[in-house]
Amino acid sequence: MNVSPDSPASRTAWLAVALLMPVALLNYLDRQLVATMQKSIMGSVDGIGSQEQWGHMLAWFKWTYALASPVAGYVADRFGRRHVIALSLLIWSADTWITGHVRTYDQLLWTRAIMGLSEAFYIPAALALIADHHAGGTRSRAVGLHQVGIYLGVMLGSLGGFVADAPGLGWRWAFAVLGATGVVYAIPLWFGLREAPKATTPAPASPLATAGALLRDANFRLLMLYFTLPALAGWVVRDWMPSVLRNELGLTQGLAGVNAVIWWQGAAIVSAVFGGWLADRWMRRSPRGRQHVSALGMALIVPALLGAGIVIGQGSLPLAIFFLVLFGLGWGLFDGNNMPILAQIAPPERRATGYGLMNLASISCGGLSDVGFGWLRDRHVPLDLIFGGFAAVACLSAWLVLRIRPSDEIPR
Repeated sequence: MNVSPDSPASRTAWLAVALLMPVALLNYLDRQLVATMQKSIMGSVDGIGSQEQWGHMLAWFKWTYALASPVAGYVADRFGRRHVIALSLLIWSADTWITGHVRTYDQLLWTRAIMGLSEAFYIPAALALIADHHAGGTRSRAVGLHQVGIYLGVMLGSLGGFVADAPGLGWRWAFAVLGATGVVYAIPLWFGLREAPKATTPAPASPLATAGALLRDANFRLLMLYFTLPALAGWVVRDWMPSVLRNELGLTQGLAGVNAVIWWQGAAIVSAVFGGWLADRWMRRSPRGRQHVSALGMALIVPALLGAGIVIGQGSLPLAIFFLVLFGLGWGLFDGNNMPILAQIAPPERRATGYGLMNLASISCGGLSDVGFGWLRDRHVPLDLIFGGFAAVACLSAWLVLRIRPSDEIPR
């Protein structure tokens, strides 16, 4: 259903995106702070003695996030997106504040696990709400703009090393301020968000029936695999690149955090906005326009990963930045089209659950990727071999997304 750009429905649809962008920013800002403040956190929290332990801490977040995601998606489909989004923000923000007060490794593990559990309820509900409001010709652009909030959060998080090193501030101060901000914003968010008007839909099925219906669909299985494989590299780039640049190129904690994040996330912003416009435009000519744009993203990610592994190992920061920018351009095309593609193969009452199942697969494997990367780094495996493996996986992903066929029963 298309609506006039000046209609109340259109204004409500874009207001939802505007209200959710700051939440997406907060959602990823606290994740990136952990990566860019690694040195300071490890130095002040008792019980952290190796990169592998750090990888386990990152994995605890991802595994609780992953396990909770299908439940979170079903709750959003069953009871509405708005309440789930606001409550998720409130709980994870309170946990962020608590994280700034931990003293031991075990306490840090528990706060990150709670963070993963609470944040899992946000993305499936938020993207499903946007897809509900933006049918047809604006869906990819709307999701792309929402993803800009994520990239801005990661970019702000890249400054965490400077905050951690600043006298009078420090990493604990950053988590306390960030947590308080999210708690306060949850209130106007709850009042401002609106559910999208819904057509008559079947009565909600049970969680197992809903998941079963999705998993029996070959197109959904392809999308879930496609969504998972590139994320192996995406999580490692986001979580470990500050540490890699600091150790391989001898940068300070602050400079490593900025250079590891700001370039590729900035490129992803440009790519997500352009990719949303391109995908919506391509959809006028082909129902598989979004798949084609997403495959173009993989075509950029493959050489980016190959090149980054080689040039970082050789100690070249300028070339590392070039390949990180290339990675960001590919990532924006990929990241902004996953929910729009899902919306072409799953009806509205299954979309949040579907995205939750995709998160379960993707982030579970992302946790293994974090642990594995830390294990490989402790054993001095060359970066070009590690990133070459990620590139091979991304190459397979381009083939997978082109095999997805949209349903003729669901409007574009």
